[in-house]
Amino acid sequence: MNALIAITILAPLAASALGLLWRRNVMVRDITTFAGLLAASVASFFILAGVADDGTHVVWVGDWNPEVGIVLVADLFAALVLPVALTIILVVEIFAIGQRRTSWGANPALAGPLLGVLTSGVSLAFLTGDLFTLFVAFELILVSSYVLLTHQGQRAQIRSGMTYVVMNLFSSTLFLLGLAIVYAATGTVNMALLAERVPELPDAVQLGIGGWFFVVFGTKAAVFPLFSWLPDSYPTAPTTITAVFAGLLTKIGIYAMIRFHTLTDMADLGPAMLVLAGFTMIVGAIGALAQTDVKRILSFHIISQIGYMLMGLGLFSVAGTTGAILFLVHHMPVKTVLFLIGGLIENTQGSSRLSRSGGLATAKPWLAVLFAIPALSLAGLPPFSGFVAKLAVISAGVDASSSVIVAVALIAGLLTMLSMTKIWIGVFWGAPSEEAEPVPTRRGNRRMMITATSLAVAGTLTISVFAGTLFDLSERAAIELRTPGTYAAEVQR
Repeated sequence: MNALIAITILAPLAASALGLLWRRNVMVRDITTFAGLLAASVASFFILAGVADDGTHVVWVGDWNPEVGIVLVADLFAALVLPVALTIILVVEIFAIGQRRTSWGANPALAGPLLGVLTSGVSLAFLTGDLFTLFVAFELILVSSYVLLTHQGQRAQIRSGMTYVVMNLFSSTLFLLGLAIVYAATGTVNMALLAERVPELPDAVQLGIGGWFFVVFGTKAAVFPLFSWLPDSYPTAPTTITAVFAGLLTKIGIYAMIRFHTLTDMADLGPAMLVLAGFTMIVGAIGALAQTDVKRILSFHIISQIGYMLMGLGLFSVAGTTGAILFLVHHMPVKTVLFLIGGLIENTQGSSRLSRSGGLATAKPWLAVLFAIPALSLAGLPPFSGFVAKLAVISAGVDASSSVIVAVALIAGLLTMLSMTKIWIGVFWGAPSEEAEPVPTRRGNRRMMITATSLAVAGTLTISVFAGTLFDLSERAAIELRTPGTYAAEVQR
């Protein structure tokens, strides 16, 4: 198991280094990058199987004192989301290989290798068991994502990239200060030890620490009112970059929030979290309705959907945490595939603006089908994965007698459905737009992009088929998180 955990972190990083060395050799670079991502993805599924059968696995790096040492923890929560995340990146890399030959693709000499660096950061963020290593993982992700966002040098990318990096540097600064505060108060940054020591602190100190890290992780997750960086930065990047960002980056923030705030038992913050969850859902959904560009609509949807995960956390119950985890697993591939489809729309029409699209249901029926499946899932309609995930969160709210947030969640779901209908009417319905200017693409490259998108759609359907199993695994993970003593005992044994 130690080797598998190391592969998920080191294989993409090694592939990235080799890809940069051989960046002028297209075939070698792409094969190297793909091999590193494939190795990490396969290893993550073996980790999930091992953890599901044998329980939490812990790696003490260097055998340092637990209070200050680096520890990697593959518990069920981490093992459940890790293969979903790494498979997403692998599929996007397939799409990217086809897209790079077009005028709107990412720079192939940089995108693949930097995607490997980002993948290592993602794996490290999910597997780390201490706050300082989590900070390092966030910085790996930030550095690589900033370059990926702005490397084409376009004015809009630089402008939105500055907003992105300033907000994330603000969050990183708060994170470092928070580490100092936590270490001063408890003598450790190890999350297993924090699960024991933070609840022993005075109530005011506990709330202060919980609120501080809520701002840190909430900025990463684009929670209201800390979301302003997202809608402007994501639509300006190449499709492959945006798809990875949309599927993973905000989810890592909510992942960290779920882990930290459940392990340290910050239930007193629950009411405030529910209020912010409601605003996040509604503001994101209304913002999506107001947009006239597919990518911007989907970007605001990210914000809205984060609200559902925050709602599950804010209930501070096993049922609520189960719903949040299941929603996290469902949302990562669904949002990624929707942005990939947005890229195909852009390739077909020359733009993702609704005013320059139309008639694709007749001209490209396969594209309409690929869009409809994840769109219906995002809206929460049965039998797709979004229905099961939303039902889990809303049922937890009903069980907790939180009628207001349940009503807000239902309204946000209706608004989401309306905005997805807006895309359908604008892009797929009616007659083809006379303003459409398709981007020239070789047939082989287009087929590769369609294949990658189809694989991603198949992944969302797989989650729907195995929703019952995933719910059970999510519930087991939630029970572990809601009983911090179990996590602490597993890590320290």
